[in-house]
Amino acid sequence: MPVVPLREILADAFAERYGVPAINVFNDLTLEAVLAAAVERSSPLIVQTSVKTVKAIGLDVLWAMWTSMTDGIAVPVTLHLDHCPEREVITACLDRGWNSVLFDASHLAVADNTRQTVEVVAEARKHGADVEGEIESITGVEDGIGSDTVATRQDLQVALDFLDTTGVDVFAPSIGNAHGTYRAAPELDIQRVSDIVAAHPVPIALHGGSGLSDAQFRDLIARGCAKVNISTALKERYMKANLAFLQETAAKDKWDPPSLFRAVRADCIAMAGELMDLFGSAGRAG
Repeated sequence: MPVVPLREILADAFAERYGVPAINVFNDLTLEAVLAAAVERSSPLIVQTSVKTVKAIGLDVLWAMWTSMTDGIAVPVTLHLDHCPEREVITACLDRGWNSVLFDASHLAVADNTRQTVEVVAEARKHGADVEGEIESITGVEDGIGSDTVATRQDLQVALDFLDTTGVDVFAPSIGNAHGTYRAAPELDIQRVSDIVAAHPVPIALHGGSGLSDAQFRDLIARGCAKVNISTALKERYMKANLAFLQETAAKDKWDPPSLFRAVRADCIAMAGELMDLFGSAGRAG
């Protein structure tokens, strides 16, 4: 199955109320591992790249990794640029072939955010690509973007006007969620998701997914959170898998890099697969 548009992956998820993992990768191993998990679980998958990752690896190298690893893949996958406030990076990724982008203009006044998002949507449509939008910052810093200051939530009508005017394909509201590791169990305004979806049926992107409980995930997905972002959890799993293997290696004094890569890859595959089972996307690729 070829790489497909984001809207195609989310249409079924939104209609049937399951969630598709949107996982931020940061190197070749994590990219290959989450794709392998999708094939293993027969699950659709959204692969996300941060601006930091795009700049660190390089646009052309990252694109080559993506196209080579998805060539002939048997499940629907799509490539998404996460939280990007830089219009030039959005243009570069769309020109190169990214399937969707999150234009993060949440730091701007709503009117300016809306105006620029309309422009990004028009640009994306020329490439057959989709756009995720947001009007409030998600609390926390992720890959150098964001702020720990808690954002003020806009009234429901402000959100609806933004959706009507911009025509974004996915919307990421602030509901008390946060990027990074939660210091305490988050108190989520889950009703806000239901209110938005009832008034303007649009797939909702759940940011700050790492650290939510299984019950919170299931409730939010049932309300319309069809895109579930995971970043911190994979970073932590990747680093801890490396640490555990290297501690064992040091004790044995036996150093074999390919063994390290295999062990970390297996751990990343397991984690992505667990998310697919939890969100209900496993078995939905058929």
